[in-house]
Amino acid sequence: MIDNYFIADQFSMLAKLMDLHGENSFRSRTYSSAAFAIEKVTHPLADMPEEKLVTIKGIGESVAKKVIEILQTGKLSSLEDIISKTPPGVLEMMNIKGLGPKKIATIWKEMGVESVGELLYACNENRLLLFKGFGEKTQKNVQESIEFYMKNQGSHLYAETEPYAVVIDATLKKQFPQRQFALTGQFRRQAEIIDRLEWVTTATTTELLAFLGANNYTTRETLEDIFTVMGPENVLLKFYTATPGNFATVLFQTSGSEEFVTACQALPGWNGTATYPSEEAIFTALDLPFVAPPMREQANVLKTVKNNPVNLIKPGDIKGIIHSHSQWSDGVHTIEEMAKACIDKGYEYLVISDHSKSAAYANGLTEERIREQHRYIDELNEKLKPFKIFKSIECDILGDGALDYSDNVLGTFDLVIASVHSNLKMTEDKAMMRLLNAIRNPHTTILGHMTGRLLLSRPGYPVDHVTIIDACIEHQVVIELNAHPRRLDIDWRWIDYAIEKGVLISIDPDAHSIDGYDDCRYGVLAAQKGGLTKEQNLSSFTLTEFEEYLANRKKARGI
Repeated sequence: MIDNYFIADQFSMLAKLMDLHGENSFRSRTYSSAAFAIEKVTHPLADMPEEKLVTIKGIGESVAKKVIEILQTGKLSSLEDIISKTPPGVLEMMNIKGLGPKKIATIWKEMGVESVGELLYACNENRLLLFKGFGEKTQKNVQESIEFYMKNQGSHLYAETEPYAVVIDATLKKQFPQRQFALTGQFRRQAEIIDRLEWVTTATTTELLAFLGANNYTTRETLEDIFTVMGPENVLLKFYTATPGNFATVLFQTSGSEEFVTACQALPGWNGTATYPSEEAIFTALDLPFVAPPMREQANVLKTVKNNPVNLIKPGDIKGIIHSHSQWSDGVHTIEEMAKACIDKGYEYLVISDHSKSAAYANGLTEERIREQHRYIDELNEKLKPFKIFKSIECDILGDGALDYSDNVLGTFDLVIASVHSNLKMTEDKAMMRLLNAIRNPHTTILGHMTGRLLLSRPGYPVDHVTIIDACIEHQVVIELNAHPRRLDIDWRWIDYAIEKGVLISIDPDAHSIDGYDDCRYGVLAAQKGGLTKEQNLSSFTLTEFEEYLANRKKARGI
């Protein structure tokens, strides 16, 4: 039977959505009052005749007819209609504590944000501060509410999961010092999105379940040598029990994807019953060099590493911060503060790439402000030698693929990062036209976040990766691997093709604060999955190498 709470929820949602769409405020207040009144009724409305419904304070004739509609059909047509006009992601925002219809209307209609994940990213970029009704405290509250909400959805970014995984791992090893534990599965492969954390262990199921149960973990499934539990953080934990003798084999079998492991098991040297002292010994038996866990996704990597073992890029190989935003656009810190933080962290250079003029939402730079910024950077470079700040811009790729400034203005920058930020709902033809036109522009040095995706939030516009990569090598354009954990764009699955073609990748943090520099590490972890080396990454170039690269490229492109 349909209860009063369900009916009240229908009217409450209708009132909120009417406010969101700017419809008649008197009617929305009527429905809001009706929801409040219905919640207070102790007798089921389903048992009342219509003539009695209209006598309840807060329920008039029109509301009563809608109550009967809900009772007879299980839904409210006026609510269904307004829901059909509202993007699903905007509807989801109604679940975020502290966001009422008016604020959501601003986020949707003025900011152009249509999902919870996009909104979180906008908070990271301080976009909310540019709109009426959103102060720094409000933005922080919204960000915290979204993070809490997303933790309860089941899938998590690698960066969000990592601190939790490290703590659990350390706790288990401390509790069971005589047992072996090794993280495996998605986490060990450094997958962008994690829906469970997995361990191989020599601890017994009985002792582990006793310990975890005492710490508020609930058992989900128990098999002969596998069990899963769910903790208060809403992350699924899976354990594979092993003996000291087969520990390396179980670790190997659970670390790789099904595709990778199946391909290995098809090789002549595979012996599933043998005892191996380590994973290295397994690869030796397969006549292969050791394949690092992040690369154990696709079968074709076996052919790649057999002919040419890969020395993967490491976080310490990043020499400079490319792609960062300062207070001149939507960043938190001054350029000087950002430069000094780079020096403190041991980086050799900083590329300041504030937003271009079309990005009004991000306080994009006019031509006059560009000239002012460049004079300021010249002064800082004199002050901070031998450290160097490079003049750049994250230049919007416009609707026709043109860049946001004239050639004369673009020529004043040391390098240009070209990115799409507007009209993201495109067909592949439209997206390709915009990207290819931007790539052909001789001033475009780096193609920023190629697809515009936001992991767990927005799939990105469709592109033909092969054609884009081919165009980038033809026009000497570097492809960014945007290291923000919610982007990681270019997708690592296309890095091997870019390497094969000779296109440079640039692992860039897209930092809007000093803390954002640390995101370089997540870009490196994603790049490792694609087999990237430091030689193939622009931000691993030393200052001298970076200056030479930019000078040679400008000469080759005739600018």
